[in-house]
Amino acid sequence: MSDREGIFAGDQPFDIVRRWMAEAETEELNDPNAIALATVDDDGLPNARMVLLKEVEDDAFVFYTNYESAKARELDGAGKAAFVMHWKSLRRQVRARGLITREDGPQADAYYTSRSIKSRLGAWASRQSRPLDSRATLMAEVAKVTLAQGPSPARPPFWGGYRLVPVEIELWADGAFRLHDRFVWRRVSAGAPWTIQRLNP
Repeated sequence: MSDREGIFAGDQPFDIVRRWMAEAETEELNDPNAIALATVDDDGLPNARMVLLKEVEDDAFVFYTNYESAKARELDGAGKAAFVMHWKSLRRQVRARGLITREDGPQADAYYTSRSIKSRLGAWASRQSRPLDSRATLMAEVAKVTLAQGPSPARPPFWGGYRLVPVEIELWADGAFRLHDRFVWRRVSAGAPWTIQRLNP
């Protein structure tokens, strides 16, 4: 498309997202990789929460969580999800939706090992999304798993990654007088060629 240039230049949306994320790392004060992840429960009721996007692969986005959490149950149940990543400082956003699979192998092990020791122990201690009577109970559980797991805990069997392979990615940039620039990449299935379309603001 002749008018898709500048920050929108390129035919591969993942390359553009990586460029935008690199810019956000120098502009956003906190968590430039934060995404609002949307899922649905068994009744089709939507849910959304912030998570951190940890990897942009050549054909997918990867994030990590507790497999026993509400979000994980919804991801596993539907097998589909969507997210939006918004950078207020850059006045840009990325929307993606697609199919979900688990990342439960060496890649998840490597990411878990890269985390701080306190975060690794916290993954063991937290029964994510389930009722908690007090913070003191949580801290007692952290102390308990610290003794049990030692200074180099392995990745818990109930914790790992998810990979979202999009069938649609929309890139948006703020425009004067709310005449924003929007381009959407769509494909019929994972691995299929992309079609690219400019959208009205």
